[in-house]
Amino acid sequence: MELFGLSVSALLSQLMLGLVNGSFYAMLSLGLAIIFGLLNVINFAHGAVYMLGAFLAFLGLDYLGLNYWVMLLVAPLVIGCVGMLFERTMLRRLYQLDHLYGLLLTFGLTLMLEGVMRSFFGASGQRYEVPEALHGVFNLGFMFLPVYRVWVILISLTVCLLTWAVIEKTRLGALLRAGTENPQLVEAFGINVPLMVTLTYGFGVALAGFAGVLAAPLVQVAPLMGSNLIIVVFAVVVIGGMGSILGSIITGMGLGLIEGLTKVFYPQGSATVVFVLMALVLLLRPSGLFGKDNG
Repeated sequence: MELFGLSVSALLSQLMLGLVNGSFYAMLSLGLAIIFGLLNVINFAHGAVYMLGAFLAFLGLDYLGLNYWVMLLVAPLVIGCVGMLFERTMLRRLYQLDHLYGLLLTFGLTLMLEGVMRSFFGASGQRYEVPEALHGVFNLGFMFLPVYRVWVILISLTVCLLTWAVIEKTRLGALLRAGTENPQLVEAFGINVPLMVTLTYGFGVALAGFAGVLAAPLVQVAPLMGSNLIIVVFAVVVIGGMGSILGSIITGMGLGLIEGLTKVFYPQGSATVVFVLMALVLLLRPSGLFGKDNG
């Protein structure tokens, strides 16, 4: 069967690839949106944290014998703790300053982390095998669907939607939002706002670490794997609306699909379609598709 001159299986394969990419866009942009929306910090180190998550999975298996399932839990916890230490010792000093200072600090951290990993592992990528339980494909008759890619899409959506529900629908989420908008008032009720801010930052970077572990079996684990993705993720955040949790999820998945379709119908434009859309959105709605209009 053909559609627009293309076989249905080829079209659906590209859509599946777009959904997988969209899953990573959604999870990474969600972490960025949480950190910016609640802490007002532009965290350029998010791509490097994603890379660290993948490397922790690789090192855990190679040196400690810890399998994929263990590292899926351990890596985000380790990265979240390191992120909280970074927030307490360095980032906290910049909250009252211009956004540019936080951006420069996290950009410098990115260069440092990438340089360290390059000095130990080189620029070439390391291979990480798909876990045995997720080997194989689903035979749908008209196409073969890799089990691992289905897992990535499902777990990413689950984590993203649970995060959105906690922040938008629970008392904890209400306290987080109130603590960033009026910390003095929240502290008057006995809430430790600085600790809440630290935990929020730790959770935001833990999401990036989780995404890195998910990505390890799909791509080469390499020092620059985050740099190749973070610019697109920033574009996703801008299109969805800076700080919009739901906007990041919807936009990430949607742009992954659009990118996949572009690769089918106009491959030359697949690398730029996200940025073209970002420019159009900024012209028509500067606050983003789901952002709050300050005007």
